[in-house]
Amino acid sequence: MAATALPPSGDPPEPGATAARSCDARGMIEIHRMFRAEFAEGPELVRRVAEADGAHADVVGDHLALISGSLHAHHEFEDEHLWDALDERAPACAGHVERMKEQHAEMLVHLRELDAALPAWRASGRATDAAAVLAALDGVNGALAVHLPDEEANIVPVMETVLTQKEVDAAGVHGRRATPKGKTWQQLGAILAAQPDGGDEWLHEHMPAPARLAWRFIGRRDYAANRAALTGDTPARPH
Repeated sequence: MAATALPPSGDPPEPGATAARSCDARGMIEIHRMFRAEFAEGPELVRRVAEADGAHADVVGDHLALISGSLHAHHEFEDEHLWDALDERAPACAGHVERMKEQHAEMLVHLRELDAALPAWRASGRATDAAAVLAALDGVNGALAVHLPDEEANIVPVMETVLTQKEVDAAGVHGRRATPKGKTWQQLGAILAAQPDGGDEWLHEHMPAPARLAWRFIGRRDYAANRAALTGDTPARPH
């Protein structure tokens, strides 16, 4: 079914306007919740590491590397697959798309600073090395505070009028493939924890019954153990 044309401004349809909906892109907002929560918590996790506690710093640093890699992958997918499709199918949205590209470029600077700062701090646990990690996290969080609401307000509604469900679902496939081996439960637990209901609805909507059972009996326990190590409630083990 053909999507209703966007207004000349490129803004999404007004509330109540009749636009043909071609897909459900709620997954974008669901994954955004995870990025908001995980990066917002990052500075506190770093500050909880005692001076020169390299083992604890390694666990926290490993977690920050995971969420940094996840955000890299999320933006890579959008850069490679989303923007050209929107330019072609929703040309009135060109101004919004260009702004997204600029915001991604700014975010990349901060993510690369984080990636570069983590190894030294993971090895030493020292506050002098943590300072660069904290500065990078401040940059990421500031950029997220601008980018995510903008994308949710001005891009996601357009996606839902011009993309197919297969095209939208490909973002999730890309993210799962980018998750490092052995980090699936940690990543899944972060996504679930960020949802308003703690993830019950997300789990039932996105995971088949066998996977839900695996989460209940294996994944949830592993995620809880990782959370305890992150916060320092149990002894940290190097990765």
